[in-house]
Amino acid sequence: MKRRAFVKNTTLGAVGTLFIPQFLRSMDLVGLDKRTSFKKLVVIQLSGGNDGLNTIVPIENDIYHRLRPKISVSKTDTIKINDELGFNPALEQFNKLYKDGLVSVINSVGYPNPNRSHFRSMDIWHTATNSNEYSKTGWLGKYMDAYCDNSHSMLEIDSQLSLSLHGNIRNGLAVKNSFSLHKSLNDNYFRHIIESAEASDLHEDNQGYLYKTLIQTNQSAKYLAKTHTVKDNNLEFPKSILGTKLGTISQFIRSGFGTQVYYASHNGFDSHVNQRKSQDRLLKDYSDSVYAFVESLKKAGEFDDTLILTFSEFGRRVKENGSSGTDHGKANNLFIIGNNLKKPGIYNEAADLNHLDDGDIAHKIDFRNIYSDIITEWFGKDSTKIISTNFNSLEII
Repeated sequence: MKRRAFVKNTTLGAVGTLFIPQFLRSMDLVGLDKRTSFKKLVVIQLSGGNDGLNTIVPIENDIYHRLRPKISVSKTDTIKINDELGFNPALEQFNKLYKDGLVSVINSVGYPNPNRSHFRSMDIWHTATNSNEYSKTGWLGKYMDAYCDNSHSMLEIDSQLSLSLHGNIRNGLAVKNSFSLHKSLNDNYFRHIIESAEASDLHEDNQGYLYKTLIQTNQSAKYLAKTHTVKDNNLEFPKSILGTKLGTISQFIRSGFGTQVYYASHNGFDSHVNQRKSQDRLLKDYSDSVYAFVESLKKAGEFDDTLILTFSEFGRRVKENGSSGTDHGKANNLFIIGNNLKKPGIYNEAADLNHLDDGDIAHKIDFRNIYSDIITEWFGKDSTKIISTNFNSLEII
């Protein structure tokens, strides 16, 4: 079996914390402890399909209120943005970032020929391919292949790695914290494999590759744990799953890790039933956690070099369903958070509810245009190696 096939068809290619860093080399660790300024991207995925209309509320739109008699957010309940729009009341802390000029809200983001399946639409967002194309490599994985020297360039704070961070040459790392990888490798079985590996076993066949990779992974885990010098947060984060993830990312950034991209998922947005209660709770968690994250980075002098992208795989139907919820839709809003944005505030017109796409919000901005701008204008790299379509800059970043 060829090496690439071996990697893909064994646990070495799994997405858990044990075997993600199969491509780590000892040379990859050089420079991790050098505290130099560089651009970092934090991606927050709102999994399940966040309802954009109840997030950025068209407070004066009669169609919105008529089609959502039970779940619409009233004008008096929203946090006013302008004469036409208001934030969901759960976004109080997020609104502080907005008023400070740190947020750009991009409306009607999607892609041509959209798909309402969670899995398929998320694959499209992760791979940045056309809706009729399939790929096993993510857009960030392609970026790693083209521009990064090691797998720790991208970390996902989870037990599994998203397709977005899968490349052809290397994958990112999925870790819950800097010690989880090291701890998991201390399992007796895997410790036995590592410690019992003879020099004669470490030849270039697949078994030797497995032994060698396990040893290198163990060394890498020890190094990451040692390099993680910041053990506590510099302010209090929400005690939620997302709050913990963003608190961990803040610790990693403040520890000086040589990581360019951090990835975190915020789950539970598939709001088919009793949407207001569940979505408002999730949005409050997002708002409070992101605000704490930004304030933590500001306090440490790390915010200027950090950009935060928040997206969901699709929006929801404009009309509510019979269970006080909404079903899968198409285009949605998207947030970019950072200092010195070129166009903070509401970037473009709100969703056009007079011209729907089969009952859904029609997309006006291709999400790959935003990816392309992040690559070219934030990281300063050639996006044509990652994104197949050429886009004009949106001039946001």
